[in-house]
Amino acid sequence: MLDNPLLQPWLTPFETPPFDQIKPEHFIPAFEQAFADHVAEIEAIAADPAAPDFDNTITALERSGRLLNRVAAVFYDLVSAHSSPALLEIDSDVSLRMARHWNPILMNAALFARIDQLYQRRAELGLTPEQARLLERTYTRFHRAGAGLDQSAKDRLAAINERLAQLGTSFSHHLLGDEQDWFMEIGPDDCDGLPDSFVAAAKAAAEERGLAGKAVVTLSRSSVEPFLKSSTRRDLREKVYKAFIARGDNGNGNDNNAIITEILQLREETAKLLGYPTFAAYRLDDSMAKTPEAVRDLLQRVWRPARARALADRDALQALIAEEGGNFELAPWDWRYYAEKLRQRRADFDDAAIKPYLTLDNMIAAAFDTAQRLFGLSFTLRSDVPVWHPDVRVWEVKDRTGAHKALFYGDYFARPSKRSGAWMTSLRDQQKLDGAIAPLIINVCNFAKGTGGAPALLSPDDARTLFHEFGHALHGLLSDVTYPSLSGTAVFTDFVELPSQLYEHWQEQPQVLQRFARHHQSGEPLPDDLLRRFLAARQFNQGFATVEFVASALIDLEFHTQPAAAIGEIASFEQRELAKIGMPQEIALRHRPTQFGHIFSGDHYASGYYSYMWSEVMDADAFGAFEEAGNIFDAKVAQRLHDHIYAAGGARDPAEAYVAFRGRDPAPDALLRRRGLLDQAEAA
Repeated sequence: MLDNPLLQPWLTPFETPPFDQIKPEHFIPAFEQAFADHVAEIEAIAADPAAPDFDNTITALERSGRLLNRVAAVFYDLVSAHSSPALLEIDSDVSLRMARHWNPILMNAALFARIDQLYQRRAELGLTPEQARLLERTYTRFHRAGAGLDQSAKDRLAAINERLAQLGTSFSHHLLGDEQDWFMEIGPDDCDGLPDSFVAAAKAAAEERGLAGKAVVTLSRSSVEPFLKSSTRRDLREKVYKAFIARGDNGNGNDNNAIITEILQLREETAKLLGYPTFAAYRLDDSMAKTPEAVRDLLQRVWRPARARALADRDALQALIAEEGGNFELAPWDWRYYAEKLRQRRADFDDAAIKPYLTLDNMIAAAFDTAQRLFGLSFTLRSDVPVWHPDVRVWEVKDRTGAHKALFYGDYFARPSKRSGAWMTSLRDQQKLDGAIAPLIINVCNFAKGTGGAPALLSPDDARTLFHEFGHALHGLLSDVTYPSLSGTAVFTDFVELPSQLYEHWQEQPQVLQRFARHHQSGEPLPDDLLRRFLAARQFNQGFATVEFVASALIDLEFHTQPAAAIGEIASFEQRELAKIGMPQEIALRHRPTQFGHIFSGDHYASGYYSYMWSEVMDADAFGAFEEAGNIFDAKVAQRLHDHIYAAGGARDPAEAYVAFRGRDPAPDALLRRRGLLDQAEAA
């Protein structure tokens, strides 16, 4: 297609995607051209008559597939952040085509022979440290993809990969379908306890669905959790809660149970073809943790004190119910509601008190200001860059010299066309292989939009999420590597959460909140007394939060260590495993299996959901470096953080990178101390 914008030079500012010109029908022709170009590039590398060297093999691989990367980045951004029936239909086709494209490349015997020759001679090639790392990662990628298998095994693995691509796409489409199909209309009599900001957001959500003048609760976490925390209507809390945990598990056309069973069987077969006893053993072999045993040890170390704290909190919540005259047992849809009451009593604090001070724009400004004080970055809003939805904003990022560094896209509001959750991705990654390429980095969230001219207000959890995702964004924005395969977040899964979780610490610092937490109507700063009570309440309900997370991580691990044939019916397996660890029945998994997109929409976090907690050991310890310096913006510590963590990408081993920053390995108790569970652990 001569007029296909995906196949033409982008004459936009900073050569950004012309979203205003791109239509669904452009993607298949663009992918077909990109696949053909990439195949030709790979064939030329594999058939090169010259002896393999770093430049004609590894560097050539780095230069290949540029059109495919460009088209895929735009496509997957739209599928996740602004989908449509047409795009979802194309996604089902593209996922299969993508698997069929990559399988023969990653299993190309001639290409792998060249890579293997270089890898075996790596010590004598005179490589730079970054080149040595790239060679090691390239060899590992091809080896783990089955390049060294015999042809029969390669054929079977290719078929498995194609099927897994289809299943992962179907899983995510089913989840989105259940989330889009369900909503609960609330009238004036149903709003007892709900903050005005929630009701305004519920009206905006209704308008998004063509129900102007009404108000709805949706299955977005940003709608469900505030409702469960605030609504006095126990019957409505139960209805919302049950709909939320039933996503993908309703026995309808969006049911994910059979998909999970097949995914687990195919992953197990993959692991055995590649010489591993379980899929978890296969995945974790290429991680910081290395083994399922190491992961289980960490999770169990945290599980015991977290469960003890949660059980104590459960008893306190039940006592509160009795005190109020309730004659019912605490249920999962009650926990957040009564926990909020208990927090108000114990810490004299509730989220509703601070939310008017946490406007979205001020929290964005706080995140930007923190990046400026730590790393010298500045952010200028641009109105001339095409975007995929009117809500999306774009900032030009400059370094401390005033030179262009990157563009940052922020897409913050929930809408029916967007999958739930929050994430960072990129439209273009930083590299310096053939001149400096500036990155295009995206943050996507699902916050409730303000209405009637009022600004969007964030809960403390929302504000933390914003900083978390911006920490990921900084990993991409500050990347300073030569090779695209090592850029930004191209690191081990159990290291990638360190930059994001570490950045969360600044959001809750008094000097940040005192400056940026201002009342959305009066502009008054956060009162000192409210700030003090907020900081004191941070560790409240950590037993609940830790239990719901660790239980999900343990379920993920068990799914991928136990024989697939022994798992059986998914809900029964879930209940068996929860009973085995003594899961309090009043707390649900943060992600029930049928909605666990982290591990079933694709395999990036499969056997890897623990990564958030593995990284938290490091992030809790890492922030200590600033505390020990007596300044949370200490220039020397910030420079080490920049050089060894945020700018380094995947150019060095993550354990070495952490030690280079901190001067030692992380202290394992830092996580428990941060969550306020150290005393419980010591008692155990």
